[in-house]
Amino acid sequence: AEKGKITGDERDAIIARIVAAGDLNDFSQCAVIIEAVIEDLKIKQELFKELEGIVDSKCLLATNTSSLSITSIAGALKNPSRFLGLHFFNPAPLLPLVEIVPGLKTDCDLISECRKLMDKWGKVPVVAKDTPGFIVNRIARPFYGEALRIYEEGIAEPATIDWALKEVGGFRMGPFELMDLIGIDVNFKVTETVFEAFFYDPRFKPSFVQKRMVEAGLLGRKTGSGFYDYSENARKPEPCRDKELGQEIFFRVLAMLINEASDAVFLKIATPRDIELAMTRGVNYPKGLLAWADEIGLDVVLRYLEGLQQEYGEDRYRPNPLLRRLVRENKKFVDLMD
Repeated sequence: AEKGKITGDERDAIIARIVAAGDLNDFSQCAVIIEAVIEDLKIKQELFKELEGIVDSKCLLATNTSSLSITSIAGALKNPSRFLGLHFFNPAPLLPLVEIVPGLKTDCDLISECRKLMDKWGKVPVVAKDTPGFIVNRIARPFYGEALRIYEEGIAEPATIDWALKEVGGFRMGPFELMDLIGIDVNFKVTETVFEAFFYDPRFKPSFVQKRMVEAGLLGRKTGSGFYDYSENARKPEPCRDKELGQEIFFRVLAMLINEASDAVFLKIATPRDIELAMTRGVNYPKGLLAWADEIGLDVVLRYLEGLQQEYGEDRYRPNPLLRRLVRENKKFVDLMD
């Protein structure tokens, strides 16, 4: 209403539809409940156990968790078949993507019902397996992690890395700007959670730089300082606009993102089409990563990753088997699209 996008009357009508609940018993008549409390497994389990005794047996129970296991939360319920994940992206009114994540005991019919419901709400639903990070938070980890690694190695400062990803790569925001906006503590917690959930796979290893910043209380915009200074009259540092350096930074991050997207296809976390939708509509990537890989050439991406793995000797850079297979068979990701 302040921006003139809706009228005062429309604003009042929206507010009139919002009912404040002072007690969980106020949810007794709900047909759908979506929880979005703190990311703590025990707290979520206790909440749903209590809700299960209040709502009708046909009520759909859903969690908006971004990093916890749907099956684990559902483990506290007597009837886990009516429970699943509905993960919205922030800000939910603007970003259309919703990840639908069934647990091991979720009723299969519930998935199609939720797709229809999300379509009705004007959202873009994708279906993901109940694995750490689902689609977006799993595949997007290198956007932050590899950018932090490049910074830690002294290859470039945050301003230059952000410039490279935006100007060379076409991303709307750089990784350091985005971490400052999200909250460095929040981003670090998700990274820690995914790293632990993947049994400490080095691909998801957290950054010591990020850890120290959290310990120092430098959390980004919300504290006035993070990778950038947000105090009054502060000047943003100028990037080094070296095109060759920018291309090197961009391609290293992109190759890692493509490898992660390839892994998600390989392990059937979601369909290739849903993976492309998730990354373009959930985090506004300029292109789907699979299509981007096809455009560059899968052999080019593979050779680059093999070069990184040989140079560093780390499993972090191991190319995904599907990527190797497609190159060997002279195929593209588009050949896997349904």
